[in-house]
Amino acid sequence: MTGQSDRRDFRGHAGQTLDFSWPGKARVAVSVVVNFEEGAELSIADGDERNEAVYEVADLVRDRHDPCMESHFEYGTRAGYGRIAALLGEYGVPATFSTCGRAAERSPWLVQDAARRGHEISCHGWRWESHALMEEEEERRVIARTVSTLTQLTGTRPVGWHTRSAPSANTRRLLLEHGGFLYDSDAYNDDLPYYDRSQGRPHLVLPYSFDTNDMHFHQGNQRFTSAADFANYVNDAADWLWREGAETPKMLSIGLHLRMIGRPGRMAGLEAVLRHLRDKGGFWFARRADIARFWLQACPPERQMELSA
Repeated sequence: MTGQSDRRDFRGHAGQTLDFSWPGKARVAVSVVVNFEEGAELSIADGDERNEAVYEVADLVRDRHDPCMESHFEYGTRAGYGRIAALLGEYGVPATFSTCGRAAERSPWLVQDAARRGHEISCHGWRWESHALMEEEEERRVIARTVSTLTQLTGTRPVGWHTRSAPSANTRRLLLEHGGFLYDSDAYNDDLPYYDRSQGRPHLVLPYSFDTNDMHFHQGNQRFTSAADFANYVNDAADWLWREGAETPKMLSIGLHLRMIGRPGRMAGLEAVLRHLRDKGGFWFARRADIARFWLQACPPERQMELSA
């Protein structure tokens, strides 16, 4: 069969047993992703076309400056970051800070401190916005501006990319065109990295996750209402992947946001996760760039093609 069905892969790694393990013979690679978006949210006061509409606030201001929304985002840098950075340091957990360029430009001290602590700084767009409807030339400029700003601020060229929500039809091609990216995380379809070949050559994708993510403290019906809700869900996911990891390696993404998990009533949930995984053992905490580099060596594109045959 040819046509539209060819562009999607519904099988992936299903049915494969990969005969290697993560470093230290870990069963599960754990990627803690801290999203740094504060100051990059859409705001009419910043000259954007609209205000950000995703938060706990019910009474949104749609046609003028919204100081309530702004102050909610400011909490992440003023209070949340310090708590999260300290806890990650206490447990020795390296994270990937998925960073919006405009956020880093406004709070350079934060991204520089995260880099000094050994965390990866990756790209999360310029503004905190979907790229789905972005014109190609604009998106090309956004990618270049984000890479340039993060490189200048940290002294290290970012090698990862993740678009808020939906990328455009051009995003992956433009990332490859720009060069220098080891991976992107614009996918939610697997528990392991894989190679995308839609651009004529293999490109590594490290899938992200919206379920093991503190976003559920905020969005929709607020499925996480307590720190324990977050911890129980993430630990259940980790335990199941650990069980499967006895046969073939697995990967767990834990998504965090400075203004969300960084609240004092929620931090115990993050600590419960880190403590549980540390005590259980068999988990490799790694930056996404480290996972990408390991995967490129352990399972290069030609080997994955053999496994898929």
